[in-house]
Amino acid sequence: MSKQRIQLSDHFTYSRLLRFVLPCIGTMLFTSIYGIVDGLCVSNFVGKTAFAAVNLIMPLPMLLGTIGFMLGTGGSAIVGITLGEGDQKKADRYFTLFLLAALVSVSVLAVLGIVFLRPIAVLLGAKGELLDYAVRYGRILMVSLPTFALQNMFQSFFVTAEKPHLGFWFTVGAGCTNMVLDVLMVGVWGWGVEGAAIATFISQLVGGVLPVFYFIDRSNSSRLHLCQTKVYGGVLRDACINGSSELMTNLSMSLVNILYNYQLLRLAGENGVAAYGVIMYAAFLFVAVFVGYAVGSAPIVSFHYGARNHAEVHNLYRKSLRLIAVVAVTLTLASMFIIPCVARVFVGYDAELLALTSRAFRLYALSFLIMGFNVYASSFFTALGDGVTSALISFLRTLAFQVIAILLLPMLLGIDGIWLAVTAAELAALAVSAAMLLTKDKVFHYRKV
Repeated sequence: MSKQRIQLSDHFTYSRLLRFVLPCIGTMLFTSIYGIVDGLCVSNFVGKTAFAAVNLIMPLPMLLGTIGFMLGTGGSAIVGITLGEGDQKKADRYFTLFLLAALVSVSVLAVLGIVFLRPIAVLLGAKGELLDYAVRYGRILMVSLPTFALQNMFQSFFVTAEKPHLGFWFTVGAGCTNMVLDVLMVGVWGWGVEGAAIATFISQLVGGVLPVFYFIDRSNSSRLHLCQTKVYGGVLRDACINGSSELMTNLSMSLVNILYNYQLLRLAGENGVAAYGVIMYAAFLFVAVFVGYAVGSAPIVSFHYGARNHAEVHNLYRKSLRLIAVVAVTLTLASMFIIPCVARVFVGYDAELLALTSRAFRLYALSFLIMGFNVYASSFFTALGDGVTSALISFLRTLAFQVIAILLLPMLLGIDGIWLAVTAAELAALAVSAAMLLTKDKVFHYRKV
């Protein structure tokens, strides 16, 4: 029984649920790891100025490529609900429409990004050698933007197609390609930031283009296939609204990072910014677990909600909250033990910076106790087709509450207030998530059968 293929229509025990979502968690973890390797190669083989340029310009392609996340999460929920309703042909048409819409819109943004890249880099504060590195790296990433968006979309749609393991292996292939080419192009051949960007581009071809050929092949056992389609304006609008929380998250991250850096420069100078950079790298690994679970479980919820199987939606909701509670406590405790090791790997050469980073990370890690519930709540409402509630939770959690905390807490607690800001924001967002989960049950019937 344990070797049987898991389908969206199944009844999910804890074991079956974990087996289904683990590939998504692995995908997110692996993506985080090869992102870290990418940064380390530039830092060690090209230098700190190039590394700073990469980090300065990286939010731009991440921001523009978030359309892939938006249509991936919002679109997969609609496709999952349609599959649950039993309309396979319409699900395939919607799936194809979302991919084409992302490809066209992101291609337009890529052209605009190439044209305006230099003035944007200047606006972000780049000048001299930093500006040169940022433009050289950014132009190549702009060319690869459509493949980046497709790669983001397929992370969600592989799960909806009941192929999460295949999605994981595509990510592993893309990640290994990126890491090997980083070492060769940057470390061995000395191609600098261009080499790092080309390595990223080629890896995105693996993760964003090869899956297209898989979904074209109708002889495989995928629940989804590419086909002829037409423009369903209302469906496309609903997918954008439903996935707007992903768009909001990426927009918010850019503004919040600017605020963090401003406050840290004011209170702790360059060491504060460096410590924050280390925390962000390490936190990606912990957040990846929560995001991976949310992405992996959402299509199951969408399918059973579309099939009007409220008993199974209730089962998934109840089990998910319990699993997240266990994982949250486990990750928080684990982070306390690994913090010294992580800090030494990144900043062991500077005793003062090492001490600051270790203390900052311990305070920041308290947010892991709460974060998972908010990530799941936002994803859960997206899966149910309630993009407005999902976006509200995401907006308050990633922008409004964090901005307030970043500005106010340092007045009361000094620099410790900076490190505790994310925990305060997550705590406030938890109150909103709980209120939404309690009140929206009247509409979606997931708490009672």
